[in-house]
Amino acid sequence: MALARVFPKQTYTFFSPPVALMGFGAVDQVGEEAKKLGGKKALLVTDPGMSKIGVAAQMIALIEAGGVEVVLFDGAQPNPTYTNVNDGVKVYQSNNCDMLISLGGGSSHDTCKGIGIVVSQGGKISDYIFPVALTKPFPPYITINTTAGTASEMTRYAVITDDAVHVKMVFGDAKLMPAVAINDPGMHAGMPAGLTAATGMDALTHAVEGLLTQLTTPITDACGFESIRLIAKWLRKAVANGQDIAARDGMAYAEYLAGLCFGNAGLGCVHSMAHQPGSLLNLPHGACNAIALPWVCEFNLISNLERFGEIAVALGEDITGLNEKDAALKAIEAMRTLSRDIGIPSGFSALGMKESDIQQLAENAHKDFCTFFNPRDIKLQDLIDLYKKAL
Repeated sequence: MALARVFPKQTYTFFSPPVALMGFGAVDQVGEEAKKLGGKKALLVTDPGMSKIGVAAQMIALIEAGGVEVVLFDGAQPNPTYTNVNDGVKVYQSNNCDMLISLGGGSSHDTCKGIGIVVSQGGKISDYIFPVALTKPFPPYITINTTAGTASEMTRYAVITDDAVHVKMVFGDAKLMPAVAINDPGMHAGMPAGLTAATGMDALTHAVEGLLTQLTTPITDACGFESIRLIAKWLRKAVANGQDIAARDGMAYAEYLAGLCFGNAGLGCVHSMAHQPGSLLNLPHGACNAIALPWVCEFNLISNLERFGEIAVALGEDITGLNEKDAALKAIEAMRTLSRDIGIPSGFSALGMKESDIQQLAENAHKDFCTFFNPRDIKLQDLIDLYKKAL
């Protein structure tokens, strides 16, 4: 009993995909993996760009070489909506598909998860907004990732916009995790510098926010800090030269580890703020996160000065001899420097946001699911002020 008082019992669950295929050439195994899952006809969910540049056709050839027929749905759009999901459901059902494969970044993966929810559970996508649980089996599911940022290819969450009200809704259940998550750095090499920068800062935001919630564990801490170290080492190089496979590989591991961190520990108000311009104004998610990150971190600083100092060290900062607050501020300075070095806009106005948008954005952010996990209590006026600072 004395030990129980000194070491209070704490249990937690850690979610991760059953299989992760990492490294150059990993995608070549997709057909074999699809066959193992028992699928006969897969719906390949991707975006129009993947079709246009021929990547979708290459994946279809690999999958069909494994003995699985493929039907293409390339209707995934940035900041995917209920309409995108419903269009994909029709293609899945009309072609009698029995498994799902998503190809692309977060938009393709989230669209695919939404399709899977509807075809497996029935009803409408809006019936399953978190915390509603999925009670029926999900179709066999494989992800092929082409960006190093969202981690949607390996988490149990999807974010899909209700296009009737222009608000992003969160869907979450362990069934949304793929059976196989493929991160092949060769698939990332075609990302332009701007997208590399934005998705990389998205990954950084996942790691930072995941390290600050009340749901952290030793495992999420290990994943989050290593992700930050890898991003500090490789993101600038990946932006500078997209064909640098070592940099692409480093970022692939970084975003995956960040996904393991936030997928189990949650996020905070950086994401609450970034979700709203994405759904209301159709602004890019990664860039919105990057812009909001230092401002929200400044707001949250007093919640855990020691942890911010640790983040500074992971970002490569020397905090020797600094007091706790000055060490913590080094983390925020390093975030701003990294964003500036890789060409992230300094404020939301550069993306098209106007001051007249802020009231609605702040009201929606205050109600956002991620706000619940923010390490510091936050009021509506605080969010209004943060949007103004970040404008």
